[in-house]
Amino acid sequence: MEPQITPVISMLEEFHTSCPYCGEAISLLVDQSGGDQDYIEDCQVCCRPIGVRISLSGGHLDVALTHENDA
Repeated sequence: MEPQITPVISMLEEFHTSCPYCGEAISLLVDQSGGDQDYIEDCQVCCRPIGVRISLSGGHLDVALTHENDA
């Protein structure tokens, strides 16, 4: 008997933006299955902490980035 392969639907979306500190282009992987989220992620270029706020409303993804001290 052949094993069945179950397709995996990815809820990850790549979001392209710029760092609020250094202004360099960065990308974030956003997990849409987690609903609204608020967390800190380091910039891939300057390593400073970025406040990330994700809102999902009616299928619309909104991502806001702030300086850590402004979050």
